[in-house]
Amino acid sequence: MFLEKTWHNDYNGLFKTEFGKTNKQGDVIRIMNPTVSIIVPVYNAQEYLRRCIDSILNQEYGDFELLLSDDGSQDESGKICDEYAARDPRVRVIHKENSGVSDTRNRAMRLAKGMYLQFVDSDDWLTPDATRLLVRTAQEHDCDMVIADFYRVVGERVSHKGDIEEDRVLSREEFAGFMMENPADFYYGVLWNKLYRREIVERYHLRMDVEINWCEDFMFNLEYIRHAERFYALRTPIYYYVKRKGSLAAQGMSITKTVKMKLMVFEYYNNFYKHVLDEDDYEKNRLQVYRFLIDPASDGMIWPSVLTGAKKLGNERSLVCQETLEEDGMIADAYRERKLLEHYLEPAALKYNLTFMELRILMYVADSTRRLSRKKLADLMGISRAGLSVSLQRLSARGFLQLEEIKGEKGKAKERQILLSLLPEAAGVIEECRFATADYKLARVEGFSPEEIQLWEEFQNRVKRNTQKILQQPLGR
Repeated sequence: MFLEKTWHNDYNGLFKTEFGKTNKQGDVIRIMNPTVSIIVPVYNAQEYLRRCIDSILNQEYGDFELLLSDDGSQDESGKICDEYAARDPRVRVIHKENSGVSDTRNRAMRLAKGMYLQFVDSDDWLTPDATRLLVRTAQEHDCDMVIADFYRVVGERVSHKGDIEEDRVLSREEFAGFMMENPADFYYGVLWNKLYRREIVERYHLRMDVEINWCEDFMFNLEYIRHAERFYALRTPIYYYVKRKGSLAAQGMSITKTVKMKLMVFEYYNNFYKHVLDEDDYEKNRLQVYRFLIDPASDGMIWPSVLTGAKKLGNERSLVCQETLEEDGMIADAYRERKLLEHYLEPAALKYNLTFMELRILMYVADSTRRLSRKKLADLMGISRAGLSVSLQRLSARGFLQLEEIKGEKGKAKERQILLSLLPEAAGVIEECRFATADYKLARVEGFSPEEIQLWEEFQNRVKRNTQKILQQPLGR
C-alpha cells in the first residue's frame, strides 16, 4: 500500500503535516493542492523518459504533482506520458505543438498548483530522496530558493558537483556574491538543481524567455533571485545530470550570433548586479562581474579518467545487496535495519564527508558527554580498536569531537578511559542526524495507524527490557 506523506520530525506527535489519503484499495488520491509541482519538458525522449519518470514517482516524498509537458514529440514520448497518467493520478500530461523548451515549461508553470516548483529534464533522473531533502530544507529554513549539488554522469562514470560550502541561510547579496565567483557555472544557471517558491514566480509573472535559446534558464534564475530573499545551499547531490544540453555547438550557432547573444545576456547579468549591490559594492566588483564575458559555460565536467573521486555509476551511494533484502533470518533482519538507517544518514555523510561509523560516534556522544574505555566503545560500535582510533582521530582533527585521555588511579589495574564531548562545529552534523533518525523511525512505521504505532512501541520496549535482563546476568551463572 502506498501512503502519501510529507516530512515530519517524529511520529510521537511532532507532525509538520498529516499523512495524505488513499482510497480503500490503497491507491493514491490526487491532492488538489500539492506541496510541490514537478515539471518535466518532454521532446522525443522515448529512450530515457521512463527512467526519468520512474525516479520521480518513486520519490520518498509523495505530496507532489508531476506535469509532463510534451512539446509535440514525434516518437513514442507522448504515449509514454499518457501511459503513466493512466496509472498514477499525480501525473498530468500537456500535449502541445512544438514550440521549444521555454514555452513548454511556461505552459506547465501556468497549470502548476504546488507551493514549490521543481524542474527535471527528461534525460536526467533524481535520487530517491531528492524532493524530500529539497522541501525539508526550504521549510526548515524558510527559504525562497534551495540550490543543491548534483551528479555529473559521463558514460558509466559519475562525479559529485557543487559550489557553495556555507551551511547557513544566505541573503540575496551573499548568494549573488558566490555566483559572481563562477558566473557561467551550471550550478547557478540551470533550473533542475533548485527548488522555487511558486508564489514569487506568480507574483512577479516570471516566465522563461521564448525569444532566446541559450541561457534562458540563467536569465529566469537572475530574475527570480532579484525577488527572493533567503537562500540555502543543500550540499547533498540529488540530481543525475547526463549530458550537456543546449550547447552552442549543438545548436549550430554562428560565432557572430553567439557573440551577440552573450552580449545580450551580459547586459541583463550586469543590470542584475547593479540592482542587487549598492553603488560602492558594484564598483568594487565591476571586474568580477565582467568575467561573465570571458568565462565559458561550464557544468563542472572533468573527464572521469583524470577526475579524482569519480566513481562507477551505481557506486556513488552506499550499496545494498538486493538478494539479502528478500532473505529471512536474524542476520538479514539486522542487515535491513542497518541499511535503512544508513539510507537516511547518507545525505549527512555526503554533506560533511563523514563515514557512517563517524556519524554513529557523533550521534552516541550527542546525548551526553561519554566517559568509557576504548575497548568498550569499540565493542559498542562493532569496530576494531584500530578502526575506532582512526575514526576518533578524524573527528578530532576536523573539530567535531574533543577527546581527553583519563589516567587510571595509581596502584590500581584499571582500563584507561577517554572522555568524549562534542564541539560547536558538530552542531550542523547532529541536526542532520536527528532529521535522519526521525525519517528512519517514520519509514519503519509507514502505513501504521496511531493505535498500531502505540502497540508497536510497547512491544519494542518489552523486547528491550527482556534483552537487558538477559545480558545483565553475570557470566558463569
